[in-house]
Amino acid sequence: MEQTIFNHMQVVRGITEKSIQQIPEELADIVPTGFTNNIRWNFGHIAYIQEKLLFGVSGQKMTLPEAYEVFFSAGTKPANWIETPPSLTAISGELIAQKQRIRDYLPGNLQKRLPEPFTNKAGITFHTLGETFLFSFYHEALHMESIKRIYRAIKN
Repeated sequence: MEQTIFNHMQVVRGITEKSIQQIPEELADIVPTGFTNNIRWNFGHIAYIQEKLLFGVSGQKMTLPEAYEVFFSAGTKPANWIETPPSLTAISGELIAQKQRIRDYLPGNLQKRLPEPFTNKAGITFHTLGETFLFSFYHEALHMESIKRIYRAIKN
């Protein structure tokens, strides 16, 4: 079953990687009417939350640049950015590198208990690394749908 889960991660992250490579940089920062975030924020948020859900909550070192928390953590938005955020190319590179770190770290650790239970903003409590990992697929898909909706709004 563990291999099936890792294969699913490859599929989900593969969709994300393909999508970020198809978005022109000049469209990444547009926040259409009715939205609070842009395409760049959503891709960066996917990377940051995945890092937090797998490495941060399990007590491992988070290796994304520290600026990702400032730009892309829950509750942030582009309207509050003071500095220049990472390029889509940089975010893409982080997503690819993160996938490999996950493949190196997680095998055999899905049942590993978190140092302390982690409750997300939706009120869901996780006790194991496997629980946070499985939730991350749902989270990534939600933000990929947001990216699609923002892209459609920009194009229309």
